[in-house]
Amino acid sequence: MDINESVVSPANTMTKEERDWSMWSHFSTLSVLAGIPGFIGPAVIWFMKKDESAVIAEQAKESLNFQISMFIYMVISAILMFVIIGFFLFPLVIIADIVLAIIAGVRAGEGVAYRYPMTIRFL
Repeated sequence: MDINESVVSPANTMTKEERDWSMWSHFSTLSVLAGIPGFIGPAVIWFMKKDESAVIAEQAKESLNFQISMFIYMVISAILMFVIIGFFLFPLVIIADIVLAIIAGVRAGEGVAYRYPMTIRFL
């Protein structure tokens, strides 16, 4: 088990609804591929479900924090394009964003409360 993940204990397993909403809070960030900002989906899910389920709220916040962090990393990479390194960093940040969102969505669907690496926890 990775140190960035925590398995939900058998005594406190996620319900199917919690797994589904948690999964979609991560997968909704892939809407960025359609031109919709990646933070919109997790923000909407967090606002809708934060009072209903602590698990869903935590996973939506985790996804939202990761998308905000990725945006900051993309801006830094864009600025670093003036010194060439940004041309290498920017695609890596985008690939990491997509791959980690898919991994998080799959893990949440399995009932694992996923924690993203490289995340600044704003919320």
